[in-house]
Amino acid sequence: MNLLDMFLKGGVVMWPILLCSIIGLAIIIDKYLVIRRARTNVPNFMIKIRGFLKKKDVSGANQLCLEEKSPIANIVRKGLRKYKYGHERVKEAIENAGRQEISKLEKGLPLLATIAGVAPMLGFLGTVTGMVSAFMILQELQGAATPSDLAGGIWEALITTVFGLIVGIAALIFYNDILGSINKLVAQMEAVSTDVVDVIEETATGNVKDDEIEIDLEG
Repeated sequence: MNLLDMFLKGGVVMWPILLCSIIGLAIIIDKYLVIRRARTNVPNFMIKIRGFLKKKDVSGANQLCLEEKSPIANIVRKGLRKYKYGHERVKEAIENAGRQEISKLEKGLPLLATIAGVAPMLGFLGTVTGMVSAFMILQELQGAATPSDLAGGIWEALITTVFGLIVGIAALIFYNDILGSINKLVAQMEAVSTDVVDVIEETATGNVKDDEIEIDLEG
């Protein structure tokens, strides 16, 4: 028996499970593409940004952010739009931009988490309804049913649990992996945002430091 035959024998509940698997796969592919585009060489980016800001070359820093095309660069660029209003306005703009970028990164994750929980439950539902059907057959045969009469209906009912668990476990594994990657990106955003605001404040007060970047931006 091939996979298609097993799917068809699973009953009507298999279709919602299939829908969950398709939606989950689409979210997973989209999130990995988003995360891949979001990654950047943060230490190298910060060295260049620091250089521009210490020289008060805001246009050069903006151009670098446009070329970088990453969430971190977008946050810095939106903050630099408020450069002439002081570091407090820059900080506020960066915080607002950060929330927007995080929202974009996390888009679809709640649905993936829902699929991870719902798919196994759908599988159990299919199994329970299948068992009900098997006992109805037993009643119709007035207790004279043989094990072979019930075995087919029972194993067909269990198929939904197998498929539901496969979809749910896969969705949960990818959800946790994606969430971990997003958390690393958020940590980088926070570190870069703090560093940019500090540099702008230093240049405004004339207390410019030539120290190395001390934040851990690996990952």
